[in-house]
Amino acid sequence: MEFTHFKQAVQDNVRQVVIGKADVVEMMLVTLLCEGHLLLEDVPGIGKTTLAKALARSLDCSFSRIQFTPDLLPGDVTGINFYNQKTQEFEFRPGPIFSQIVLADEINRATPRTQSSLLESMQEQQATVDRETYKLERPFLVIATQNPIELEGTFPLPEAQLDRFLMQLQLGYPNLEEEEEMLLRYERQDPLVDLQPVAGVADILALQAQVRAIHVNEDVRGYVLAVVRATREHQSVALGVSPRGTLALYRAAQAYAALHGRDFVIPSDIQQLAPPILTHRIHISPQTRLRGRTPQQVVAEVVESVPVPVAE
Repeated sequence: MEFTHFKQAVQDNVRQVVIGKADVVEMMLVTLLCEGHLLLEDVPGIGKTTLAKALARSLDCSFSRIQFTPDLLPGDVTGINFYNQKTQEFEFRPGPIFSQIVLADEINRATPRTQSSLLESMQEQQATVDRETYKLERPFLVIATQNPIELEGTFPLPEAQLDRFLMQLQLGYPNLEEEEEMLLRYERQDPLVDLQPVAGVADILALQAQVRAIHVNEDVRGYVLAVVRATREHQSVALGVSPRGTLALYRAAQAYAALHGRDFVIPSDIQQLAPPILTHRIHISPQTRLRGRTPQQVVAEVVESVPVPVAE
């Protein structure tokens, strides 16, 4: 399956359920092809959970949902060893993390101990339970959601956790026409019930392998490095983007170019991807925050300040 056909097929399929979020679906596919993970941060009722389910069904991948709560334990995520009285032996019961697409719903409601149970899985695609390591099935994608408004009873994600998310996205409210179309679409029944897959696991794995071959020339590679280094040197930033963020921007640019039918990366790919990839990885200074500036504004300023390489 070609990249452009893959993108169009998934976007059209998801649109049967979620109206007007083609750009968000595209970024989700970039994340998937980079073998990264996604953080959706928006107010309740926007469609974050529905979007994750629609993507999983469109890709014919196994799907599980973990509802994060303060009493959720790490074993509830990774699985446990239990004693089987029939066989008189301990057996491993896999947790919901052993799925190809995992929805971590309201991830910031769980304690830091439970949140950290995802770290190994997100970075190394494996889970360790009682000193035994189990490989996770590929493709593996964690889609986490959180509500930025309601802070009571929540535990902010630590930097180590945030840095493992390739992107952070917001869905936003639909416009008037999209919301009316949504009413008509859901008038009779939930379209998610009858949604059929349009791509299989073999297609995804093949495309993930091909993404690595997308060409990035020396000038564009230097542009990636310059943008990242500028976040570390900006006067409004207390903590800049990590090397993991550099690699995330580089790989995402390869996937973005492929989904647009190119076998090479151009500077505008970096400009498009910098906000969702870099914003959640920087910490602005307290003085900057008191002036009412946001990390989004600082990243936009950084991207604008770095000279764009021009082909000779």
